[in-house]
Amino acid sequence: MNQSVIKALKLLDYFTEETPELTLKDITIQSNLPKATAYRLLSSLEQEGFLVKSKESEYDSRYRLGIKLMELGYRVADQIEIRRIAKPFMESLAHEINEVIHLAIANDDKATYIEKVDSKRALRLYTKIGKTVPLYLGSGPKLLLAFLHSDKQLRILRELSMSSVNESAQIDLEDLKLELEVIQTQGYSVSKGEQDHDTTGISYPIFNHKKEVIAALAVSGLSSHFEGDNLRLIKDAASRFAHQISINMGYRQY
Repeated sequence: MNQSVIKALKLLDYFTEETPELTLKDITIQSNLPKATAYRLLSSLEQEGFLVKSKESEYDSRYRLGIKLMELGYRVADQIEIRRIAKPFMESLAHEINEVIHLAIANDDKATYIEKVDSKRALRLYTKIGKTVPLYLGSGPKLLLAFLHSDKQLRILRELSMSSVNESAQIDLEDLKLELEVIQTQGYSVSKGEQDHDTTGISYPIFNHKKEVIAALAVSGLSSHFEGDNLRLIKDAASRFAHQISINMGYRQY
């Protein structure tokens, strides 16, 4: 990791319950850094919202932790909470339909898989917890993209239209936009062979108490399993369990 980043992050450790505010002089003494170096690192943290600065005097400044850390803390807490709540339902769903179950969340401009339950079939999908993929690749990521705030969704699509990855991934942006509209209308997403060959994924949204989509519950397996009556059973079960997880996350339809 970049040494400047490490030094900057270590400065945050000096802010405690006992010392919620520190001056530049305090931090220089505790960190044993040159004043100019400490000031540069603190300025970077302030610029990104990790610290808030107020003028102490003509020669010094006072710092306290910024709102950005609270936002990140809430984000981590939400991830821990949804994993804890969703895991038993995911295990029950996997037992009922015998397919791989994933839990994915939007993470900035990508999707991250934060939980997984394997099926008992011989075929295993080697998706690791923590794997990050683009929001246009797979049923779970696409569902998350479809339900993002419109401003953020438009920004991601605009950046995608200017990216060279668009050509290599053979993405038709107009088709993608239409697909996102379909996902919003029908309330679930489907992908075929987008992340793994000969596999199909179906994902349903998980809502919080604000009726916001906070995660995607994804079912994945061989495409041959996602046909006829079995497809109807998979969709019914995945929809039902996604709704149960949502209810346990505080979601109410009324």
